[in-house]
Amino acid sequence: MKRAVLAVGIATVLGLGTAACGGDPEDSMSPNTQPPVSPGTTQTVPAATPTQAADDQIVGPGCAALPTSGPGSPEELKDKPVATAVGETPDLSTLATAVKKAGLAETLNSAKDITVFAPTNQAFAKIPEADLNKILADKQQLTDLLKYHVVEGRKTPTEMASGSFKTLQGGTLTTSGSGTDYTVGDAKVVCGNLQTENAAVYLIDTVLTPPPASPTSAPS
Repeated sequence: MKRAVLAVGIATVLGLGTAACGGDPEDSMSPNTQPPVSPGTTQTVPAATPTQAADDQIVGPGCAALPTSGPGSPEELKDKPVATAVGETPDLSTLATAVKKAGLAETLNSAKDITVFAPTNQAFAKIPEADLNKILADKQQLTDLLKYHVVEGRKTPTEMASGSFKTLQGGTLTTSGSGTDYTVGDAKVVCGNLQTENAAVYLIDTVLTPPPASPTSAPS
């Protein structure tokens, strides 16, 4: 008995706790201490999985550059019909001019649940000026071009991941992507899933070229 008391006293002085004297070893373990790994055992760490953008989030590498308030901001767009929203977005001023020249503003504003793939000013700048002026001066060609950038339904990032959509021009657009990177035909999405009163808008970096419209399938 004297030896046991002496051992407890020495352990206390040395700060070893009761585990050194036959107490419960678990009482001396820190709550964050992991059990030892047996020799030769390999611990497996689960691989990280890519995060898919939620369908209520805006997506695209250029979203951070959007204004946080005022013209062109997501908050400003959501309560306006799409043609009006485009007309008040500084980076879509060339598109707004084209829509006006084609006489499509009312058509777009009155449409219910559509998706507009909206070329930015930089996208239109890729077209030689003489060619762009020629397109803007030809109402039928311009109308076909713009309708090729519009599809029915508000397309979400999930649908954009692997999509094939018939346009108002009569042709078909294919989309692909994941996370924050999406493509529409030959164009990349700068920032998309922006919501207006009646449309989802995807800003794109290239003007899409429509195929010849079928007289029987192209909407009026």
